[in-house]
Amino acid sequence: MRYSDEVIEEVRARNDVVDVIGGYIHLQKKGSNYFGLCPFHNEKSPSFSVSPQKQMYYCFGCGKGGNVITFVMDYENESFQEAVASLAERAGIELPQEEESEESRRQADYRSILFAIQKEAARYFYHQLMSENGKRGYLYLRGRGLSDETIKNFGLGYANQYPDDLYRFLRQKGFSDAQIKDSGLVKIDERGCYDKFWNRVMFPIMDINNKVIGFGGRVMGEGEPKYLNSPETPIFEKNRNLYGMHVAKRNRKPYFLICEGYMDVISLHQAGFTNAVASLGTAFTVQHGLLLKRYTKEVVLTFDSDGAGIKAALRAIPILKEAGLSARVLTMKPYKDPDEFIKNMGAEAYQKRIDEAIPSFMFEIQVLRDGYDFSDPSKKTEFFEEAANKLRTFEDVLERNNYIEAVSRTYGIDYQILKQKVEEHAYKAPQAMQQERKQVQKKREKDEGLKAAQRLLLTWLSDHPGQLNQLADIIMPEDFSDSLYQEVARLLYKQIEQGKGNPAELLTNFIEDESQYQEVAKIFNGELVQETSGSEKTRGIRECVIRLKRHSLQKEADTTDDIKRLQEVMEALKGLDHLNISF
Repeated sequence: MRYSDEVIEEVRARNDVVDVIGGYIHLQKKGSNYFGLCPFHNEKSPSFSVSPQKQMYYCFGCGKGGNVITFVMDYENESFQEAVASLAERAGIELPQEEESEESRRQADYRSILFAIQKEAARYFYHQLMSENGKRGYLYLRGRGLSDETIKNFGLGYANQYPDDLYRFLRQKGFSDAQIKDSGLVKIDERGCYDKFWNRVMFPIMDINNKVIGFGGRVMGEGEPKYLNSPETPIFEKNRNLYGMHVAKRNRKPYFLICEGYMDVISLHQAGFTNAVASLGTAFTVQHGLLLKRYTKEVVLTFDSDGAGIKAALRAIPILKEAGLSARVLTMKPYKDPDEFIKNMGAEAYQKRIDEAIPSFMFEIQVLRDGYDFSDPSKKTEFFEEAANKLRTFEDVLERNNYIEAVSRTYGIDYQILKQKVEEHAYKAPQAMQQERKQVQKKREKDEGLKAAQRLLLTWLSDHPGQLNQLADIIMPEDFSDSLYQEVARLLYKQIEQGKGNPAELLTNFIEDESQYQEVAKIFNGELVQETSGSEKTRGIRECVIRLKRHSLQKEADTTDDIKRLQEVMEALKGLDHLNISF
């Protein structure tokens, strides 16, 4: 349900951000703000700032920021509607019940039916496991070292050997053939009705809200396929869900463990590693990475130690990097997977392996090294040439040098020699690629400088709303460089004109898109213009205004076909050097 802007603002306004966050973490006042240890990443020195004036929070360590609603969303792992509801209850606000459209109600009812079918199926499978019919499955799970408590916590079950037993059970519960078919649990055609799962140990798959959305099944005996998953349905998308995420999202460790199989996740959770997750029978995807990014910045890959596991890790590393996650890789040799390792070595030894997990780049170099025979000098040379070629891909000089040092130390090659090789490979790169890289870097620096100027200007205006009349005729929302900044400027200008200028209220407009609200939170928690003197303040704002206006005018000059307008733009560009702004 979508609440009105007025209701959302009332909920936000009646929940002071310092009071709410202070109920979760210890805050200490320093100057005009409050500081504490960030609850979203591990730190020893407080970098988590809460501003009572702006009614916002921001961590200068991990970049998390927002208002009181986003804090509850992030800390409690709640949806926007759930966070608003809990804060409304805290403030004693009764939320209105809004009328839904017929179509939205129909879709919601349809999804509710599919959720209900999955839930009933999970109960059915668990009941079968605990009955005489499921003894084979129960003994299998117990033989794999799982306790009754773990079996219950994960809702494990058994699909017996009757090919239409689940179908008949669901029909008795009142579900129609069409609904059962759409659930993906039963195949219904002109030949009859057949359960998708039979003679299998069953693993219910939960979404992040603890609702059953599908199943995985492991065959008992030698049947094929060994593992079988539910097909995708309107409530089950394999690329957007991870097994065990409904539990792992609540853990407070600074990293997640990524496994390959359901049993690995369950064994790790039973051993105390409740931050373990696995993909649902598919290769790791960017969507999986983005899901993890909502809860962590780092992952540890704990894939099988065989060839297939190594290939899976190599495929996942660039995907994780694309999602903005750093990755380390854990080795379980001589054991095959986490389940086997835990059974033989125990949780303490596994934690030690986690602590010793190597950065993903060093893992890639290690796999590369395994393909060369170091007893052959020419092969050894080939390895270092290839390693140097990979090392040159680091754009950051400090990071590149750190990895050159790590590779030289690990594989016994002189640092200076390896560094020289890296530089040689960099010079060998096509001139066009080098030029393109320089241009990209130059554009990135220019874009970041422009963004910084815009953040500074918006932050300053939110703190000095009375100065808008000095700038409104010079800088308009459309002068900002991209659609997000334009929208923020438009909303801020509107707020100031209404006598507000509250960034915490403004942020609510972007709350449903995490990347947007984090960027907006960053805008209003950036470095402010120094106010040690009036002249410095004026000079700083003037530079931001000129930079932003020049970019806007130059962009218009490059795109307009109107000669008269082009002449006006060129005159305006000339006039920027004589722009007079005083406060």
